[in-house]
Amino acid sequence: MAVHRGKTQTTGMMGTLGGTVRKLTIEDAEAMARAPGIEKVVPVAMGTARVEAGERARSVFVYGVTSEVPAVWKFRVRQGRFLPAGDPQRAQSVTVLGPKVKRELFGEANALGAPVRIGGRRFIVIGIMEPKGMLLSFDMDDAVYVPVASALALFNLSELVEIDATFSSRMPAKVISSGVTRVLKERHGGEEDFTVTTQTEMLETLDRILGIVNAAVGGIGGVSLLVGAIGILTMMWISVNERTAEIGLAKALGASPGQILALFLLEAAILSLAGGGAGIVTGLGIAWLIRTLVPGLPVHTPVAYVALSLLVSLASGLASGALPARRASRLDPVEALRAE
Repeated sequence: MAVHRGKTQTTGMMGTLGGTVRKLTIEDAEAMARAPGIEKVVPVAMGTARVEAGERARSVFVYGVTSEVPAVWKFRVRQGRFLPAGDPQRAQSVTVLGPKVKRELFGEANALGAPVRIGGRRFIVIGIMEPKGMLLSFDMDDAVYVPVASALALFNLSELVEIDATFSSRMPAKVISSGVTRVLKERHGGEEDFTVTTQTEMLETLDRILGIVNAAVGGIGGVSLLVGAIGILTMMWISVNERTAEIGLAKALGASPGQILALFLLEAAILSLAGGGAGIVTGLGIAWLIRTLVPGLPVHTPVAYVALSLLVSLASGLASGALPARRASRLDPVEALRAE
């Protein structure tokens, strides 16, 4: 479950008659932890800062969190330990490094117990995280973790980015969400100026977005297929007109209407398969480019869809070439030769 500042659906007038949006605070997270069904809570503050160790330095994401991150985010510590439990409002000068940050700053040397400077402030390294990889365009290994109170002071912030939590599976998600909403509304003067989103709602939102994208892509594909079919029909019709004498000569030499029909259908099939093959190569190239630019995005092209697309291209070509091929097969050889 995640809580963000602001309401996703708002009504009313802005300005002096509009309401105010209160900040999400550590106190909100502590109150949320007491709501029925909530198990663990992580208040999150975030920013970017320069991390220095000796003569090496790099700018990375700095997450201000609490000791519950391994349980809530499902992250694991490879060496040392994560941030200590305690009062989340108490700043502490300890940090946990992502594996990429550790490698860039310390190489193969042991980093545990070593001092680093984050945003000009001194911290002691107490842990190294396990590799997590890319999440969309964010490298989760290229980050450091500090106590949330330390992050608020480091970035001169007075509010959290979000509050994440895990909740009991023995209670319905909507019941727990309603309880969290009730607790936070009491703290926010009766105003629901925040958004509570459960994992189920996140997945439903993602499904709706993907459904819209699929429908849009399917519509574009359908229009493209129709345009391509009309293009093949036009090209084959022009080809029949330009090769009237050739068709008449072939018939005069003994070619049957079925052979003429098969010849033009074959040409339409080759033309459509060539277009389909070019489209597949282009699509595979775009998918490879996306995987290269965003390694964490699961982009792949199923072989079954490749084969199906070729079959659709073939069927489209045959359907488009059927009318011109039928016309060619029915030409009278005498009239066709006279057209020359």
